[in-house]
Order: sequence, then structure tokens, then C-alpha cells
Amino acid sequence: MVQRPPAGSIPDAPGSYQFKDAHGRVIYVGKARSLRSRLSNYFQNPASLPPRTAQMVAAAESVEWIQVRNDVEALMLEYSLIKAHQPRFNVRLRDDKSYPLLAVTVDDEWPRAMVMRGRPRRGTRTFGPYAHAYAIRETLDLLLRTFPIRTCSDAKLERHRRLGRPCLLFHIEKCSGPCVGEIAPDDYRALVGELLTFLGGDTDPVVGRLEAEMHAAAEALEFERAARLRDRLASVRKAIETQQMVGDRAEDLDVIGLAGDELEVAVQVFHVRRGRVVGRKGMVLERAEDLSDAELVDRVLEGLYGEVPPAGVPKQVLVPVASADPALHEAWLSQLRGSRVVVRVPKRGDKRALLETVVRNAEEEFARHRLRRAADHNSRARALNELQEHLGLPQAPLRIECYDMSHLQGSDYVGSMVVLEDGLPRKSEYRRFKIRGVDGNDDYAAMEEVLTRRLTAYLAERDQPPGERTGRFAYPPQLLLVDGGKGQLGVAERVLDELGLAGEIPVAALAKRFEEVYLPGEADPVRIPRQSEALYLLQRVRDEAHRFAVSYHRQVRARRMTRSVLDGIPGLGPARRKRLIRELGGVNAVRRASLEELLALSWLPEPVARAVFERTHRAGRV
Repeated sequence: MVQRPPAGSIPDAPGSYQFKDAHGRVIYVGKARSLRSRLSNYFQNPASLPPRTAQMVAAAESVEWIQVRNDVEALMLEYSLIKAHQPRFNVRLRDDKSYPLLAVTVDDEWPRAMVMRGRPRRGTRTFGPYAHAYAIRETLDLLLRTFPIRTCSDAKLERHRRLGRPCLLFHIEKCSGPCVGEIAPDDYRALVGELLTFLGGDTDPVVGRLEAEMHAAAEALEFERAARLRDRLASVRKAIETQQMVGDRAEDLDVIGLAGDELEVAVQVFHVRRGRVVGRKGMVLERAEDLSDAELVDRVLEGLYGEVPPAGVPKQVLVPVASADPALHEAWLSQLRGSRVVVRVPKRGDKRALLETVVRNAEEEFARHRLRRAADHNSRARALNELQEHLGLPQAPLRIECYDMSHLQGSDYVGSMVVLEDGLPRKSEYRRFKIRGVDGNDDYAAMEEVLTRRLTAYLAERDQPPGERTGRFAYPPQLLLVDGGKGQLGVAERVLDELGLAGEIPVAALAKRFEEVYLPGEADPVRIPRQSEALYLLQRVRDEAHRFAVSYHRQVRARRMTRSVLDGIPGLGPARRKRLIRELGGVNAVRRASLEELLALSWLPEPVARAVFERTHRAGRV
């Protein structure tokens, strides 16, 4: 249990504090206006503390703090530390799915519209998130007739540029043909700007322009052009209808709805821009801290805006319960936006009705999540308890590590380590190993190398002071599982014995044939019942280790097989190599190029051009 720091050593200033366990792992991060006042609350009779707080204090071995200048900096520091360490006793927001975004690559020479998932990339303007990918594709398909910007990949753009003819989308008027010079760069940029304005919710200028052009074409008796404009106008209006109108005024706001129990909370967020819902996001919050409803709202705000969402920070954020510290969070959000932001609870009118709608969405999502959670949690608990019983483990294996090897006739040898924590994959803990000391096909030697490297790293981490540990291999498994039979088990036992870990880390081997589990000192394998949750869990982790090893092996092999003759030429870095290949039309074209052609490239220094010519023609002679 953590001991109270000496009297007077804690500053009476704003900052962030971190509780750490015996391994030096951060288990809780908090913030405070006064570190001294806040930390003193933890060092009282444990019986008077809330249950989760008392559990955290009991698990902690030390406490540290970082002093900052003001409350906003303390809030930002707390978010950064929670993101970096993922403490087990902090509330955590996790997306219940990877929501699709509509993205426009504004930094490209010819910006491209596409559907993407995950974190927005630099140089890309994103809209959404949307509930379904098909909704984005339908909207984009409707808009391309009015804003015909490219949707093709960079490789396809370059291919048609070399061919000198456009693709089918140009002929059906869904692309303006930048690959063949059918549109000037300034006109193309204007198209992109109009599309971005439209997707941002400002639709009236586009509709007004199309209507004016349609009437002008009809008055000039250009009926075919007027008909095309009429069709474009219909597509735009249909796209506008897909954005639900939720207010009479063109306001920008985010609406947050919450619903949950004492374990988890479902969060629904509607992004409203200019009175229309342009994006929607759902998350699930693990209630690891003892928080009031107001403090829970603060945690949601911090998780939602810690990284500015694609829709940006609006002028208003509507919440179901008033924030515990509204002045602090409004100041922080205003700093992110660059102008004043208000966080408030609507009491009546359209905004209240909208908030109730979002809360109903959260309640429905939480009901679905609770059904999934009950089934999943019960099955994982059964699996871990059954493993403990069948394998004779001292405790339920909350952390399981599984190892597998992959190679092709002894070449490109790699190993994998996958981790389950509480029966769920912990992908941030996965590790890949490139085998260094094995010649030929020898899975036993490869397994020995991988286990030795991993466990030696654990011993080195364990011997470091808590503040100097990297965390990559800092925590031992409660079950070490190897893919194979008695032979692989013997290798694992030998490594543990040599490193003095035999009595600390339980080990087992899972054979593919008959799904038998081998244990140290047992002549016969353990037959886990075929329909048990424990066997399903072992199969899943074994298959995941195999998948991870095979995917890494393919990556290593592909990298070796696709090495270019241009690699390793002095002065020819990635940027120059890419430009050389693009301008000459491929690696084979570079091979065929004469010295005069290479020297004619003004951006390629003469020594580099001569080195390229020497390498490619020597390679050709060989």
C-alpha cells in the first residue's frame, strides 16, 4: 500500500499526480487545483474511501506528481498521461466500432475524395463520423456529378496520366479528368473548395448557384445543359436530405447523451453543423473510478476533445448533466477552438428535445452492449476459471502469452508473441521477433531464442528502478503458452530453468493434433473437454499467435523479394528514387535509360545520375 509522502513535500499548486504499482506501472492519473489538498484525501482511513478508490490505494506502491502553471495545463497533462499509460483505475473511453469518415486529401496536387476509417491523417480534411460506410458512398456518389473531383488512387492517377486517356468516371461525368489535363488546377481547387463548404453544412450557396445556372441555360435555349444542371441539382438536394435537419437556425453544436450502470456507460455524440447532423459517434466508457454524474461528464469531455474530432470543436456543447467544473472545461475548449465555447444543459425547446433524442440513442445502444457484455464476460470468466482448474495453476491466468514461429524452408525466420489480458487480446502488448541465430529449419532453436530474448528483457526491466522501466517487457505472464507438443514444452522449461524463472511462470504447450495440452512433469497430455470455454480460449490465442507470425513472415519475405536495384545508391534517397521512377515510367525504364537521359534530369545531381547508370547497367550485365 502506498505511504503518505512527507509533510510539506507536496506543493500547494495545480498539477497532475500518478499512482504506481510495485512494477512501476502507472495505475491511476489525476489532476488537481491543489496537489496538496487532493492527495491528502487519499491518505485517510480506507474504510471511509469509496470502494474503487480504496482498491487503487491498496494496489499502489508510490505516488508522484508534476506541477504546472494553471488548471488548463493540468487538464491537458492528465489527458496526455492517461493516453500514454492507459491506467487500469482510470475511466477509459473506447469506440464501440471504427466509424467511417468522408475524407478529402486537400494537400495533394489533385485532391481526392474517399471513405476512410481510423485516425485522420495529416493533410486530410475529414467529415463525419457516419454510422455506416454505405451512407457516405451514396452521398459521395450523388455529389460527384456536381463536384467531379477524383476518387481514384494515386497509382491509378499516374497510370492514366502516362496512358494519356481518362478512366470511365470521366466519361460518365463523375470526374473532371485531372489526369489528362481536362481541367485547370485553379478550377479544380475551386471545385474542391465548394465540396468542402457543402460538406461542412453550408449548402445554400451551391443550391443557389445551380438554380441560377439552370435558369440561365434554359433562357439561352441551351436545354441539354439545363437538363444536366437540373439532374445535378436533384442529386445535391437528395444529398442534403441525408443530413437530418435538427434546428431552425444554422448553429454549430455537439450533443452528448449518456446511459449506463455502475460498470460502464454508453456515450452517443451527434455533431450538428449549421443546423444539420453531419456526424455521429458512439463510445463505451469503463467506469473504473468512483465518479458522480457531473464528474463523469467531465471525463467524457476530456476523452472526446483530447484529440480534436474531425468535426472540430463547436460553439456549444450540450450535456445531460452540468459539468463539475464548467469554467475549467469551457476555458480548455475555448483554447482548442480559438473562440468562446459554452458547455450547458438545455432546459426547454428544440435543444432539449434533441438532447433527449441523443440520450434515447445512448439507452438503446447500452441495452445492446449489456447483452453482449453479459455473454462475453461470463464466458471469459468461465474460461479463465476452467484453465486454472484443468492446468493446476495457482491463480486464474489474467495475462496469457502465446508464442509461435513462421518461416519458409528455414528462410525469413520470425517469431510472434501475442497477449491476452482478462481473456481479451491486448494488441499493444504484441511483439514480433526476427530470428538471428538459427541456420536452417529448426523450430526448437528459434523458440529458444525468442523466449530467451523476451524473458531476459523482463529480468532486465524488473531490475530497473520503477521510474526507468520502458514497459515493453516489464510484466510476466501468468501462463506462458507455446504452440507445439512435448518438444516445444521442453524448450520453454529449459529457458525458464536457465533464467531462474521456473517457479515463477507457469508454462504449457498446445499441440495441434487432438488439441492436447502438455504440462511440465506430466507424461500424458491434459484433455480439456471439447466444448469447454477454456479450450476455445486456448485455440483462439494459438490461432492469433499463428496469424501474427505468418503476417510478419509475409511482410519480411515481401520486403526482401521486392528490393529494387536502385536501393543503396549514394545520394538516391526515397524521395529522389520515387521521383525518378515516376518520371521515367518504372524501374525497368530506369534500367533502359541512357547516361545522357539521366544527366538531362535537372533535379538529379550529376554524381547521382552516374551512380544510377553504373548500378543499373552493371546489374544488367550480371
